[in-house]
Amino acid sequence: MSPRTGRPTDDPKTHDTRVRMSDEDIRRLEICCQRTGMTKAEVIRQGIREVYEKVK
Repeated sequence: MSPRTGRPTDDPKTHDTRVRMSDEDIRRLEICCQRTGMTKAEVIRQGIREVYEKVK
């Protein structure tokens, strides 16, 4: 069997993080995804970048 391969990327996602969220946080995340067409992971990554820019 050949090894599992995906598309090559310049920014591999090798870390996995688990987060507990309230029902309200999930509702807000899903609204963000619906309105932007982004995945949950993309919305969360963008949020991290925005907060990072504010604090640096």
